[in-house]
Amino acid sequence: MSLSDILLIFGLFLRATALPASSGMQNIKNIVVLVQENRSFDTLAGGFTYNSAIDGLVNHAYCNPANVSLAHSENICAAGIAQNIASDDPDHTITGGNMQVFGTYHPATNAKSSMDGFVTEQSYMYSLQQNMMEAAEVINYYKPDLVPVTEAMAENFVLFDRWFAAIPGPTNPNRAYLTSGTVHGHGSNDNAYNTSMLPQKSIFQQLTEHNITWINYQNTTNGGSLDFLPDALFYQWTAKSGMGNTNVLPIDRFYEDAKNGNLPQFTWINPECCSYTSMHPKSPINMGENFMKSVYDAVRGSPQWKDTLFIVTWDEHGGFADHVAPPTGVPAGDNIPYTEQAPDGKNYTFHFDRLGIRVPAMLISPWVEKGVVQNKPSSGGGDFTHTSILKFVSELWDLPVLTPRVAWSPSFGNLITNKFRKDTPETMPNAAGY
Repeated sequence: MSLSDILLIFGLFLRATALPASSGMQNIKNIVVLVQENRSFDTLAGGFTYNSAIDGLVNHAYCNPANVSLAHSENICAAGIAQNIASDDPDHTITGGNMQVFGTYHPATNAKSSMDGFVTEQSYMYSLQQNMMEAAEVINYYKPDLVPVTEAMAENFVLFDRWFAAIPGPTNPNRAYLTSGTVHGHGSNDNAYNTSMLPQKSIFQQLTEHNITWINYQNTTNGGSLDFLPDALFYQWTAKSGMGNTNVLPIDRFYEDAKNGNLPQFTWINPECCSYTSMHPKSPINMGENFMKSVYDAVRGSPQWKDTLFIVTWDEHGGFADHVAPPTGVPAGDNIPYTEQAPDGKNYTFHFDRLGIRVPAMLISPWVEKGVVQNKPSSGGGDFTHTSILKFVSELWDLPVLTPRVAWSPSFGNLITNKFRKDTPETMPNAAGY
């Protein structure tokens, strides 16, 4: 083992064992996590104007060439004209993400992130070379009045504007990183996720081993399908232990448990996928907003509100554009790479050594300050990412960190205060149809 390897391990150990910066964490007894689908930070929050500190698209020109391979291609620039229902489902594979971030399917190890290939990849995928208005849907953003729930949550609680998906790829691998800190080499939405074949230890197994209660609630209302298993059932342990039968419950049970003060210590909520309330195209944005409202209203009205931290984020960017380059040179969850065939027919191998594209994330609780816009961590370096949730959970309940990626990830425990707020909204606004 080289000296650099020893120093890396020692540094990860120090980060994993450091005490939380805030003493407010003891106020949190319950965590509720809702992970919506497939929208980048710029798409949803790029138009927010309530705080000038937000690194969005207001007063900031962000453009992509119509074709990155042409030296004098016309520029397509972001505008606040995103529609309720997207015309297309953009590419969000790892190689598609390469084109979006680097302008090529096969970036060099030290390639610079240009963030200028989103329109090109959309154009390639749907043959939109003669329809740039439709191709530009990937770079446009919502005006705040079209995403009133997201904006109200952000304005009243904590919004992260440097929170990155775990990997620059699709839904299930990001959800696996969210719940276990790795993917065991499964970088696409392959059948392992549909058959409970992931072998690694998940947060659900870890919580059970430490006598901490949990439930994964699954939304299949509004005609939602079971195209994807709920996240807890990705794992062999959940299926074989029988916990999939007892601890994976329908969303109606969540509303009942919240009302009666019976939520577990750790609540994980899967939206339906992918036509109604998840925000995954072609889900209507207003239906996704109102689903988020329903979850907030239930948590806020629960007897457990006074002890709860509610976390809302999106699993990945879904192919939608963002102007902030994702961090590189980060540790993977394990040492198993993933290889896929790019649209040009050539293979690309990914080592999980860079984060995915920026997505919104919010901390919601009577124990966080109002209107905080959190950029990089105040100490410790790095950037917030999906596995920051696992890092926070490990600190809150004194659990071992699951993987090197979790050890590297900054926690947000210092954002939990000792001041209980009495001004938190009782309900979120309605998102009207449009």
